[in-house]
Amino acid sequence: MTTQLSMTPLPCTTGGESRLTIETGISKAPALSIIERKGFGHPDTLADHLAEELSRAYALHTRDAVGAILHHNFDKLALLGGSSQVRYGGGWMVAPVRVLVNGRATRRCGSVTVPVDDIIQETVRRFMQRRLPHLGDRFVVELNVTSNSSPGAVHTGAHEPERTSWFAPTSVEQLREHRVLLSNDTSIGTGWAPLNEVEQFVLTLTDALSGDSDFRRDRPWCGTDVKVMALADERRADFVFCVPQISSQVPSRSAYVRNTAEIVEFAEDLGRRFLPDRKVGLTLNARDLVERDEIYLTVTGSSIESGDEGVVGRGNRASGLITPLRPMNLEGVNGKNPVYHVGKLYNIAAQRIAAILQEQFGGFVEVHLISATGQALASPWQAVVRMTGTDIDHQAVEERVQHELDRFPALTEDLLAGHERTA
Repeated sequence: MTTQLSMTPLPCTTGGESRLTIETGISKAPALSIIERKGFGHPDTLADHLAEELSRAYALHTRDAVGAILHHNFDKLALLGGSSQVRYGGGWMVAPVRVLVNGRATRRCGSVTVPVDDIIQETVRRFMQRRLPHLGDRFVVELNVTSNSSPGAVHTGAHEPERTSWFAPTSVEQLREHRVLLSNDTSIGTGWAPLNEVEQFVLTLTDALSGDSDFRRDRPWCGTDVKVMALADERRADFVFCVPQISSQVPSRSAYVRNTAEIVEFAEDLGRRFLPDRKVGLTLNARDLVERDEIYLTVTGSSIESGDEGVVGRGNRASGLITPLRPMNLEGVNGKNPVYHVGKLYNIAAQRIAAILQEQFGGFVEVHLISATGQALASPWQAVVRMTGTDIDHQAVEERVQHELDRFPALTEDLLAGHERTA
C-alpha cells in the first residue's frame, strides 16, 4: 500500500500559520483491541458529567441574563468518596460524599450579578438526585471558584490590561469572542472512525448495565458503577467487567448470586449478537469472594460512597472509550467553556470530522486538530487527517474539513443542548 502525503495552507484571519496535512494509504487499524469504558456511576464519569452539566447550566443562565455565554471553566472538579456500611437488605452512609468544585466563573457583567454559587448548588443537587438516588442528601458541596484572569496582564499604570476584564466585563461587547472566535489554549483534539465491533460491544454493554436501559429498569438491584475492560483479536474477545448491586434490593447472599448470573447471561446474549465469529470470555466481579461475603454490594450503586474518588479527565475520552491502541490525547473535555475552549471543541470536532470522512470515503480515519493560543478557532495551527484509503480526492477532504471547522458556533449549540457525547 502506497502512502500519499499532501500539505495545504488553510485560510487564517489572525495572521498565524494554519496547515492541513492529509496522509492516505496508511496501515490498517490494528487487529488487536484493548478497550476500557467506565459506566455512568463510575466516580470519574460522574465527575466528568457533573462538570459538563455545571458548564451547561452556567452557560444557559448567562446567555439568558446578558445575551452571551460568560467566561467559565469547571474542568478541575473532583468527587471525594464518603463512607458506608452495607448490609443485605439495607445499609447506610456513614460519612458524606464531598463535591469539590474547582474552577473559575464570571460573577458580574456590568450591572448584572451572576448567582454562581446558587447555580452550582442547585445543579449539583439535581445531578446527585438523578444519578445517585440512593445517596439521598449525604453529600456536601465545597466551592473553590474564583474570577481570576489568566497570566499575561502587565500593569504599567498607563491603562488597565484587557485580560483583567475577562472574568469581570463591563458589557458583553467587551468579550473578545463577541468579535472573533480565538483559541484559548495550545492543545490537541483527536478523533477517529469507525468503531469496530468489539468497541461497539463495550459501549453497548456498559451503557445497558449502567444507563437508562430496559435491563436496569427491570432490575432495581443493578447499580451504575460499571467498568468493562476488553482484549480482543480476530478470533477471541475476553472481557473483565464489574457491576455493583444495591444492598437495599438484595436480601441475601443467594439473591446476589442469582443476580450475577442474570448479568452474565445478558452479557453472553449481547456477545453472541455483536461478536458471532469470536470466542467470548466473560469474567464478572473478579474480586468477589462470595463465601466470605466480600462482594460488590453497595448502598448507592457506586464506589463513590466508600472512599473512591472521581476526577474530571481521568475517565472515558470524547469517543466514549479508553483505547490505547487508537489515537488518543489526555485532554479533559468536560466542564470547559463551549464557546472557545479548544480542549473541548477540537476533540468533539475531530470526532465529527473523522465520522464524516469515514462515511464518505470508507476505511479507517483519524483526525488531529492542534491549536495555537490566540489563533482563529476555525484555523487550527495544524490539522492532520490520516486515512487507510488510497484513491482519495484530497481536495474533497480539504473542503469537508474546512466546512466542519467553520461550524463551531453550531457545535456550541449542540453542546448546550446535550447532543454530543463528551465521555
